[in-house]
Amino acid sequence: MKLYNVKLLTITCEILAQKNILEILGKHDITGYTTYEVDGNGSRGIRGQGLKTEKNVKVEVIMREEKLQDVVEEISRTLFANFAIVLYVSDVGVVRTEKF
Repeated sequence: MKLYNVKLLTITCEILAQKNILEILGKHDITGYTTYEVDGNGSRGIRGQGLKTEKNVKVEVIMREEKLQDVVEEISRTLFANFAIVLYVSDVGVVRTEKF
């Protein structure tokens, strides 16, 4: 079985930023993603256990490297100042490249 190298973009953010994140992905023709409601503790204290607007969400996107830089740059430029966001990128291998 051959694995093909792609990138996994993981974004953990307050739920209020989720719509903005998904709009940016759509603007860059990225339609596949997975979201999870998550909780945790970080620089802003314990999050995800209160009101709906205080929850956190994790967005995971597998994508080809050529789209990655533009997406990360737009998210950081437009959203970092106004929302709690942690963003990181991992190398992953996939079997079916036509999905990404």
